[in-house]
This record gives sequence, structure tokens and C-alpha cells, in this order.
Amino acid sequence: MKKQHLKIFILACIIGYIYSCDTVKRVNDSELLLLENEVFVNEKKDNSEKTENLLYQHPNSNLFGVPLRLNIYNTARPNRDSIFEAWLDKNPKRRERLKRRYSQKQVDNLKSSAIGFNNWLKETGEAPVIINESKAKKSVNRLEAYYINNGWFNASAEYDIIEEDNKKATIKYDVKTGPGFLIDSITEKIKSPKVKSLYDRYKAESFIKTNAQYKTVNFDDERKRISTRLRNSGVYHFNQDYITFEIDTIGTNKKVNVGLTIQNRSIRTHDSIRREPFEIYTISDVNVVTDYSFENRGKPFQDSISFNGYKFYSYGKMKHQPKAIVDAIFIKPGDVFRDQDMVNTYRHLKELRTFRYPNIEVTERLDNTITDTIKLTPLKKFSLGFSTDVSTSNIQTLGFSLNPSLLMRNIFRGAETLEIAGKGSIGSSKEANNKNNTSNAFFDIIEYGIDFRLTIPRFFSPFYTKHLIPKYMSPTTNINLAMTSQTNIGLDKQTLGGSFNYNWSPNKTVTNRLEVFNVQYVQNLNVDAYFNVYQNSFESLNDIAQDVNYIGPDETLEIPDQANDFIEYATTVPPPPEFSDNQYNTINSISERKNRLTENNLILSASWSVTVNERANLFDEDYSIFRFKLEPAGNLLSLGSNLLKLKEDDEGRNTLFDVAYSQFIKTEIEYIKHWDLGKKNILAFRSFLGIAIPYGNSNSIPFSRSFFAGGPNDNRAWTAYSLGPGSSQTTDEFNEANLKLAFNAEQRFNIFHNFYGAVFVDVGNIYNVLDNVTDEGATFTGFKSLKDLAVGSGVGLRYDFSFFVFRFDVGFKTHDPSYNKGSRWFQDYNFSNAVYNIGINYPF
Repeated sequence: MKKQHLKIFILACIIGYIYSCDTVKRVNDSELLLLENEVFVNEKKDNSEKTENLLYQHPNSNLFGVPLRLNIYNTARPNRDSIFEAWLDKNPKRRERLKRRYSQKQVDNLKSSAIGFNNWLKETGEAPVIINESKAKKSVNRLEAYYINNGWFNASAEYDIIEEDNKKATIKYDVKTGPGFLIDSITEKIKSPKVKSLYDRYKAESFIKTNAQYKTVNFDDERKRISTRLRNSGVYHFNQDYITFEIDTIGTNKKVNVGLTIQNRSIRTHDSIRREPFEIYTISDVNVVTDYSFENRGKPFQDSISFNGYKFYSYGKMKHQPKAIVDAIFIKPGDVFRDQDMVNTYRHLKELRTFRYPNIEVTERLDNTITDTIKLTPLKKFSLGFSTDVSTSNIQTLGFSLNPSLLMRNIFRGAETLEIAGKGSIGSSKEANNKNNTSNAFFDIIEYGIDFRLTIPRFFSPFYTKHLIPKYMSPTTNINLAMTSQTNIGLDKQTLGGSFNYNWSPNKTVTNRLEVFNVQYVQNLNVDAYFNVYQNSFESLNDIAQDVNYIGPDETLEIPDQANDFIEYATTVPPPPEFSDNQYNTINSISERKNRLTENNLILSASWSVTVNERANLFDEDYSIFRFKLEPAGNLLSLGSNLLKLKEDDEGRNTLFDVAYSQFIKTEIEYIKHWDLGKKNILAFRSFLGIAIPYGNSNSIPFSRSFFAGGPNDNRAWTAYSLGPGSSQTTDEFNEANLKLAFNAEQRFNIFHNFYGAVFVDVGNIYNVLDNVTDEGATFTGFKSLKDLAVGSGVGLRYDFSFFVFRFDVGFKTHDPSYNKGSRWFQDYNFSNAVYNIGINYPF
């Protein structure tokens, strides 16, 4: 304990030293440390990030008002190498004594270590920002340019350096905008008749509007808009250089008259330039070379095919079906030239995962037509992959896995890809699970499986679907078949599953997925181990058996026979008189849960899901994401039960292959919103609602389709599966239910460099509803059940590695619904009861 207190004391001293550092320690007497920039626009202070970004100098970053990185920098020595040499030479015998005791190499290493740590302090820290008047003048020029470009043509700016005590100062910028100029009239001078006709057709889309304030960016956007429209309408030779704007403000009383000019096409000859009207170009031919390579160039083609107006060529035997490639080509013979068709062709050919990035050569003809030659270089037909993983979890102390994979491209000559992925893993189970290990081997957990995934770059269907899902929506078909087997993991499951689904994207933000069917069969091979795995349930059962004298006070129920016999004895109707109502309900609940988790599952479902993702790119931090999924299961088997003459089990449920199939409807709705507050400060919010209702052949939801709460991506104050259901004080290892509510809010902010911090609040819980659970504390009975929502709060640290984010969160139980009313808030709000989470990337 004393050592721990000493460490805390040393850490506190280091932090106190850093925070107490003199911020002007490295500032010369003739210099001034920049404390703050103040920008006033028309005498009103402007603190916006937009204005701040216009300035060339910014104060040192700070954390909670303290310039932490500057203080770290100040702890470093300016010239550590010379200081170290001076220390060696201060005592005439020191250098020689160190050489004799150690060696010259070790002395040099000592010097390198000292210099290295000193350099680390400099690199981690931040040098003081010294006021530079030339940069202040450039900031003034930039401020004036910004307001002039946004319509305040008479804008002016100046700066003033306000000195404070102890070599510190603030720069005050004062901007006077004057009145804003409005656009009064717009006149066009378009010399090419065909360009004029196209311009008039899309004129209403213009970014330049009368009576709107002048903005330079609108003129740039209008140039792009006109050029894009014309190049997507067959004007092959057009570019933005042909567009000019004339701005007239003389004698207009703060109004702007705009003159738009679009020149004729410029054609350069040997010694002169002539101008001619633009013409509309059409596509005459589209040639596709399916096996182009640098070595093959110039060789004669050995094979050729014509398909739907496209001409296919190959240096060897044609190995690709033309139809599959045509589905990814948007350039069509007979159509007008369009830039967008070129872009779509590049993207969709790349999405086939069969060719390298394609090359499209454009050849212009004298009759205003174009020939496109698409050169495709096939990727290797076979690709091998191999990955390994070392892990630990609440099930195993140590685990190793090997994951080989084989990717086969163009397997049916239609650009299909087949991936065969294997998984093999071994692990050492923790003591709670070792009762299944009869051989006492260290690696007693074994899991293996194989997964087949076939991707078809179109809809594989007997029906014609192109009029419903055209090819620009990137339709794909995915067929999966997987099998896994586990030994000494839970109840030793064997799982066989398969799915058939369609995917398509109507636009850049929307993605649809239609799963025609998803079948999953789960077989439990070691049902007798149930109470070895779910030991909390067994302990509750054993305590009741001792209380009613079914066994002696120091005895333990034998697993599985005696435990199962006790359940059967206790749940007779009417129950034995020695059991209280509470004991009977507890045993009945344990029995129901055991039966549900040990029975084999057969799930045949279909689903439709849609995702609307408004995020423009990886750097966009102001966006929203909406997800919706609907999954009905068991309906097809229910409709065909009479036709298939399915047998019934003891509970009156229809069975297939002696397994009662599941019947339910499940839906999930999720909404995520991010607000960019500026200066790397993000506010993120997520809401989730999920419900699965059993009916027909089922009175409960299979474990694999249930909801759970807690964990690093949910309510971080509880570990996964430990929260809920509702206010029940369950001790089950894996808590799950068929209704889930979750709300998360997190503010993320930059600390320094690639380090980020976060504060968060997580609200949510799981409940049982419309199933066979009767525990009032676990069921959702209306809005009054919302009082049982759990609240967790906490703080986190993140480090951004660019390609992923390492995340560490500490969650505190703020409102725990498992406690009695009136004692739920802040009961376990301390570090000893906190939950520590490690994750990769952000939770939402």
C-alpha cells in the first residue's frame, strides 16, 4: 500500500510540475507569446472557427485552459547534447572514469538516451507561438479577401497588438465590412448555338441568382455546373476555360451587373488558332479488350465476339462472358458522349473484383463521333489469404486461430467470385468451463468451420429485373454456406447455415439488402453440461434444494441427473408444499431458460434492410445514418406445414427433422447523428429500437436472434450480457431479451496531436415482451417501464492511427435499475465498480 501511495505521489508531482511550468520560459525578452486572437467584425466579436482559420497564427493549444503541450515542450533542454558534454567535462576525471567503468560505446548510448528523451519532449510538446507581425499583416489581407469574395467589396481590416505582463500579448483584428453588394442583372453571350440551347435548358439550376449577395464561390460553382452539364450532353471538347464572367459595379449603387460569356471552341493549328462552334459528339463504337497487358500490345487478336453492339477482343481464348462485362459498362454505342458514363464505367468495372483498374482510350473521328476502347487487365484467377489471431475472453484464457482463405475469380466466366474461408482455433478454457475437459489437456477448446461465399455482380434470378433495378444501382447477388463446430465452448454447438441475398444502391447514400432466405440450424451436442456453463443458475437451484432439505446443507446437486430431477420434482402441478412462491417461480424460470437454451434451433427467415448514409467521405464529421431492418421467420414453413405433414412435439409445435422451427417477426431501427462543432470537437448521438415478437410455432425468441445490453459498443458501464432484463436482479451469465432500447451521446474533443478525449452518457436496457417470460421486473408493460432504463456515464481516451482508432473507455453505473427504487442513482459510481472497455474505432 505504501508503494502504491508513493507511485501516486510521484505521478502527482510530475503532473503538478508540468502544469506549473512557466509558459514564457523559452520566450526571449524581445519576443511576445501569443495568448489569444480576437476578431471583431463591425465591432461584434466573432469566435467562429471559419474566421479563426483565416488567421496565420494561432495560440498554443490548451487542455481545460492549460497549455499542456507548451509546458511539456518547456521541460526539454534547448541544447541537450552540449549540456551532456559540459557535464562530462565539468569534472576532469568523469569522462575517463565512465569509459573505464563501462565503455565509450555505453557512454555514447547514455548520451543518446538523454538526447532521445529530450527530443521526445520537444516533439510531443509544442513550441511557444511567438507573435510575428508579418503573419499578422498576411492575416489582415486574408480577412479582407474573404469578405470581398463574399460581397463586401469595401471591406477593410487592421490589427493591434495588446501587450500584457510577462512577455505575453493578444492580437486584436478589427474588420469593417461596409454594405454588401447584391447581384442586379445577368446577361449571357453564348456563341455556339448548340451550347446556347443546352444552357437555356438547365439555366434554372444556376448558382448565380438576382438579388442574392455576391459570392465568388458561386461563380466557381457555376463554372463547374455549366461545364459538367455540357460534357454530360455530348459537348466533348468543352472545359471551364471557355467560361468567363465580367463583374460591373461602376455607378450601380452597391449592385453587381454580371456578364456571362461562353466562347466557341478553340482549335490550334501549326501556326494559328481558329474558333468554331461546339458540336455534339456521339459514341460510334465501343471496343473491349478482355486480356490486355503491356506484353500483349501490338499483337494480333486471336478471338473476338460482338454482343449488343459492343465488340470484344482477346489475345487468347475469350475467358469472360461479354454479358457480365457489358453490365458494368455505361458507355453505349449510339448515345451522346457523357462524362458520367465514363466515371460509372470505371467504378463498376473495378467493383467486379476481376480486373485491375481499367484504361479507356478515346479516339475522335471527323464525323463528330467517338470510338472508346476499354482495355481490361485480368487479376490472377486464384488468390490465397492467411491470417492468425491470438485472443483472450471470458470463456478462454488463451486462444490461437488460423484462418486460411482461397479466392477464385471469374469462376463461371461471368465475373463471379467464390471465396472459401476456413477457420481453425484452439484455446485453453478458464476454470469455470474446465469441467468438460475430461482429458485435462491445456488446449481443451476446439473450433473449426468453413465458409463458402459466392458473389455474382448482377441479380441472379429467373425474372427480368433490369427495369426495376437498373445496372447503375450496382446490383449483386450473394450466396453463402457456412458450417462451424465447437468443442468445450458452452454446450458444444454445431451450426449449419446458408443465405441468398440481393444488394443494390439506388444512389450514393442509400443501400438496400433483400435476403430471400436465411436458414440456420443449431444443434447442441453437450446438453448435460448446461449447469457447468451456467453456474449462477445452478447455485440458485442448489441453494433452494438445501433450503427445502432436498439435499443436505453441505451437499451439492449432482450434474446433470440430480439437478434435472430436482427441477422436475419442484415444477409439478400443484407444486410441493415445502416450496414458497418465490422459490417455485425461481425454479420455474431456471427450467424455462434451460429448456430454451438447450433445445436445437431451426430458423428459416427472410429480411429486408435499408441504410441511408449521408456521410460524404471519411473526413466528413457532420452527417447522419439511418438503418432499418425487418425480418419475418418461420412463415413459409407454417404455410407448408399441412402440405409437408409436419409432426408435432409434446408442446404441440410443428417440427421439421425433429426440431421445432422458430416463428417470429423482428425489426430494428437505428439513427446516428454527428455534429461538427469545430476545432476537432464532435458531438455524436445514437438511438436504437429493436423488437422480436414470437408467434405461431414459438413462444420465445432463439438466443441467436435475441438482444443483449452492455459492452464496449453499447452501455459501457456494464459488461456485455450483464445488463437487464428490466429491473430484474438476475445473476445469469448471459442476459438477453426480445426488446431493446438504447440511446448514446458522446462528445469527442482533441487533447493534443493524435490524442482525443471523450465524455459520454449511455442509456438503455432490454426487456421481455409478448413472450413466455412472466417476471414483472423483466417485462415491458408500457411507458412506466422506462423508469428501468439503465444510465451509464464515463470518460474515454482515443489515439488516432489514421487507419484505425484505438479506444479506451471507463464507464460508471449512474442509474442501476437492479437496485430498489430510491437507491438506484450513483450507488456504484466509483472506480472499483467501473467497467473498463478497450475497442477499435468509435462505437457509433
